[in-house]
Amino acid sequence: MKTKFDTRALVLLGLLTAIVMVFSFTPIGSIPIGPLVITLNVIPIAVAAVALGPIGGLIMGSVFGLFSFLQCYGIGIPSGMGAILVEIDPFLAFVQRFVPRALDGFLVGLIFKGVSSKAGVSIASFITGFFTAFLNTLFFMSALILLFGNTEYVQGLRGGKNVIAFVVGFVGINAVCEMVVCTIITGAIGVALYKAGFIKKTSKE
Repeated sequence: MKTKFDTRALVLLGLLTAIVMVFSFTPIGSIPIGPLVITLNVIPIAVAAVALGPIGGLIMGSVFGLFSFLQCYGIGIPSGMGAILVEIDPFLAFVQRFVPRALDGFLVGLIFKGVSSKAGVSIASFITGFFTAFLNTLFFMSALILLFGNTEYVQGLRGGKNVIAFVVGFVGINAVCEMVVCTIITGAIGVALYKAGFIKKTSKE
């Protein structure tokens, strides 16, 4: 796993950033379902974490978080929920949109590093893909509850349900689809990058 950002790493970061921009500003990367969307933007985060480690994941997660916040203002694919949260509190809306994605990228970089040293790059790539989508949903919804849980908007969405029932019912289909897609695509890309020599061998390979 590379820890220094050489020319190839910078090129990959640029390419992944461009993909996030395309996903954020066109319908290609967003599949709306009610107030939420199934987003493909977690895939570049996972790929960056696999290829470039925790810092790469952090950078790409931050890029995703920034564009996610801009969508609250209708820049790119508008976010209905985001627009409402910005009206309630712009700063907390930024925190809720940005921090979970940045944290997600950093942590899955650590997950890939740990798993690849024990199980190899290929298995670690699939596992990283799964956890990128899983943690994105977990952190996003946790931030929503912590920062906006007492607002009329979120209370209305909950409809009297407890937190767990609300989260499962609210993002169940979205989360499952994102996890399946991210796991498969990240695993395939990780294997390809490994075979291309972009990712170094581990002690298990």
